[in-house]
Amino acid sequence: MNGKQNSAGNRYWKSDLHTHTCASGHGTNDRITDLAKEAAKRRMELLGISDHGPASPGSAGLSYFRSLILCERRRFGIRLLYGAEADILDTEGNLDIPDDILNTLDYCIISMHRPIYTSGSAAENTKAYIRAMRHPNVKILGHCDDSRFPVDYRELVEAALSLGVTPELNNVSLLPDSYRKDCRTNAVRMLQVCETLSCPIVLSSDSHGREHIGEVAEAWKLMEELDFPQDLILRKL
Repeated sequence: MNGKQNSAGNRYWKSDLHTHTCASGHGTNDRITDLAKEAAKRRMELLGISDHGPASPGSAGLSYFRSLILCERRRFGIRLLYGAEADILDTEGNLDIPDDILNTLDYCIISMHRPIYTSGSAAENTKAYIRAMRHPNVKILGHCDDSRFPVDYRELVEAALSLGVTPELNNVSLLPDSYRKDCRTNAVRMLQVCETLSCPIVLSSDSHGREHIGEVAEAWKLMEELDFPQDLILRKL
């Protein structure tokens, strides 16, 4: 694994594109600077800031995302990318961040969250993801492992591959106390389809604050169990 061993026995992945600051709410007080400092301590190389879109309760307004274009590109020796985890709003694939702002970001993760998105059938949810993926700045398909939002993984991964979007293996989803439902089973299905189709994946911590950035131990363990090819792991956008 590409990382540094820490005292807890975890490994820090060199790049982490799914992280959250205080702008996402959720109780953390950590700013971009705090995450960058921690990334430097963990000898990471690339840190992506991807706060929740404004439809998420407690998250920042559109002005925050509009201002990210002005932020420093390197802090404490860490290369920084500025994106967003945009919420899918409906089955048409509409997002809670408008195109004029998405176009200024380095990347966009798209995800489904309650109560923002009302889940439909697997066919409806899959179409919603695919429609949202058609935006040219959408680069990552966020935690599509939650059984509360069922999908057709074959159709979803085929679309992601054709549109240049990378499915995410989300470490938080695989934790024993994850609030998402049946994620391990769905992650296995997704990884099997990705291997069959030679579709790359991205490993993400989904850390809210600095505490867990770069931590992907659960994701890595699952990949090892499945003997998932390491050459299908995306290490940079």
